[in-house]
Amino acid sequence: MTVDYLIIGAGPAGLQLAHLLERDGRDYLVLEAGPAPGTFFTTYPRHRQLISINKVWTGSDDPEFNLRADWNSLLSDDPALLFKNYSRRYFPDAADLVRYLADFARGLRVRYDTRVTEVARDGDLFAVHIGDDTLTARRVVVATGVSQLYVPPIEGAALAERYDTVSVDPDDFTDQRVLIIGKGNSAFETADALVETAAVIHVAGPHSIKLAWQSHYVGHLRAVNNNFLDTYQLKSQNAVLDGTVERIARRDDGGYRIDFRYARTVEAIRQIDYDRVILCTGFRFDASIFDSSARPRLVINDRFPEQTPAYESVNVPGLYFAGTLTQQRDFKRSTNGFIHGFRYGVRALHRILGARHHGTPWPATPLEPTPEAIADAVIARINRTSALWQQFAVLGDVVVIDGDTARYHEEVPVAYVHDGGLGPEPFAFVVTLEYGPDHDQVDPFDVTVPRIAENDAAHAHDASYLHPVVRVHRGGRVVAAHHLAENLENHWNLPDVHHQPLVLFVKGVLSDAG
Repeated sequence: MTVDYLIIGAGPAGLQLAHLLERDGRDYLVLEAGPAPGTFFTTYPRHRQLISINKVWTGSDDPEFNLRADWNSLLSDDPALLFKNYSRRYFPDAADLVRYLADFARGLRVRYDTRVTEVARDGDLFAVHIGDDTLTARRVVVATGVSQLYVPPIEGAALAERYDTVSVDPDDFTDQRVLIIGKGNSAFETADALVETAAVIHVAGPHSIKLAWQSHYVGHLRAVNNNFLDTYQLKSQNAVLDGTVERIARRDDGGYRIDFRYARTVEAIRQIDYDRVILCTGFRFDASIFDSSARPRLVINDRFPEQTPAYESVNVPGLYFAGTLTQQRDFKRSTNGFIHGFRYGVRALHRILGARHHGTPWPATPLEPTPEAIADAVIARINRTSALWQQFAVLGDVVVIDGDTARYHEEVPVAYVHDGGLGPEPFAFVVTLEYGPDHDQVDPFDVTVPRIAENDAAHAHDASYLHPVVRVHRGGRVVAAHHLAENLENHWNLPDVHHQPLVLFVKGVLSDAG
């Protein structure tokens, strides 16, 4: 059996791609190791509360606009397959997402309880081994997520308990001293759960805590998980330790002694005793199924496969990635690591595959090549787009100018444009939504910090808030840019005051181009 597309993993990304391939009548098959879709979410997060928001009421009846506040729905034309029909909670239970994915998977070609044991190259095809059987595929799309716990290189790390298996019953930690290694959401999720029972909780790691409300990266520490910080700063026996755990050793009484090196002092290594030590250090891609002929190159401490702007392995042609694995392309900068971001990345991958293998060019709408028509189209999209809103600075709308014609392409990866995905060196306007430089260094609640005034076009490029940017690409490089100084977090629609400056910018570009 040979298929055009073999998708490994029936989580949100695998199902999203399968849905799009099914809609277009493509030849595909999804392989899932678990008994049902979304197996990952039957275990994680361990305390079952998702940190992906589910804002049901937005004041709008525009389904595109509403996806800005719906971080769990996959992309579909069926209004029944919106996550708001499965939960009304702002931070839903993971079980609700599992129910949703089960319904979304209906009618898709998924083979469950099918674990892939090896992926190899066989000439121009891939040989995918599943037990005693072998399937062949022209292309493989890996949508397994980061399924393997990342274990840092700490001496004695194997002695510690792990986030993926540690008890979630707070009573099991009553009156104990607990060290949690890691400073991300899994670490603070675990710490928050133990506040009422543990005697002492220390959360340790070598890097500074980054708060999502300041960095705008939703994978940084979320407010819903940071109650523990109050217990530290208000002096209730808990602490955040800034530094590195050098060694974990067992004591004769069954507890642990760790060697800790503080980051902000010059003191020698300090030894601290605990009853429990838990690793909450994040996850990584499991590349063990690939033999040497198909093994993708790994990056970022070998935690992710390295990818081209088309989400393809840089060293294994025909091996693609979907879902949270694609965060390698925007690591800790945008939203490819999360459903509300990668659902658009998966749609982009589907369009890339269509263009490469099925003669289907990127969808485009004809547009009058006049400054007024281009400005109208850009502003209309800015006012409602969810993809550019969620995938800030990563996806862009592209208006390609070719002689006396113009075409409007939606939601194109900006790096794919640079890489010639829409043709070599196009003359185009690329529209993105972006936060300004050093936006993550600004305390948004500090009223003494000056902000660029809205409508101040001369200084808009320095604005820290989310705002639209229109760049001109020509000859393979950016030759001009226009920032619209408008804080999109406070407005549903761009005021008319931005229309005329944008028209003048476009007119000037078209005039210079002859």
